[in-house]
Amino acid sequence: MNKYKLPAVLLLSSSLLFGCTNEKGTEQQETVSKSNTDELNKVSESYRAYAIGEIDEFVTKTEAFANAVISGDIEKAKELYAPARMHYERSEPIAEVFADLDPKIDAREGDVDEAEWTGYHRIEKGLWVDNTTKGYEKYAEQLIKDVKLLRAKVETVEVTPDLLITGAVDLLNEVSTSKVTGEEDRYSHTDLYDFVANVEGAEEIFKLLKPELEKQDEQLAKEIEDRFNALYSLLNKYKKDDGYILYTDLKEEEVKQLSQAINELAEPLSQLGVVTEG
Repeated sequence: MNKYKLPAVLLLSSSLLFGCTNEKGTEQQETVSKSNTDELNKVSESYRAYAIGEIDEFVTKTEAFANAVISGDIEKAKELYAPARMHYERSEPIAEVFADLDPKIDAREGDVDEAEWTGYHRIEKGLWVDNTTKGYEKYAEQLIKDVKLLRAKVETVEVTPDLLITGAVDLLNEVSTSKVTGEEDRYSHTDLYDFVANVEGAEEIFKLLKPELEKQDEQLAKEIEDRFNALYSLLNKYKKDDGYILYTDLKEEEVKQLSQAINELAEPLSQLGVVTEG
């Protein structure tokens, strides 16, 4: 009888050992998963602070811009227009959550009914096409109200890793599909300011996610970083004083180079989702 007991004991021991190993493996996976989740939550909070900071600046700069319009200072309004909008463009993943406010602030001509068209681009047309502030005071006053309401509402936004990942890709897609055509700021031709701000907004998300991305795919993180650097090298060519040259001053070949650089960055950046797989 004893000769049958030893294999049974060994079998039982093996089962217990395998069970313990499985439990340890599961515990380790759960620990890694929890750690990943905790880090991503911290990233989300960091981005929330960044975006709210940008919107705070947007409110301040918009008030200055709108007040220049209201006071009839057309040259001051033109000077403030593009730099103010950059803060909105950087924070679009959060700002665009409010589908009722985004069109009021940022709709282009034709995006909404003429009677409902307000915001930055309505005033832009007045400044650069009609070359006046007269009749646009009401749009400036409404713009101040709308951006302040945006600031109040942004406190309610739940920032998640998925929002960040989608937001980073969407920012670049917006550049490649509309900004690069010159249709965004079609009257002032200050598209490069928006272009740069969208890229900066996407880069901020990448920088926050980079430590987690490197744990999953160090090579991908390096590729994205290199693509951002290559794009900035191109954009820096078009700097002028504290801003950028008019988009209409770019040659056709230069526009193609920018478009290509954006697409080369967008492809690896679209793989950011691997950070949620840890």
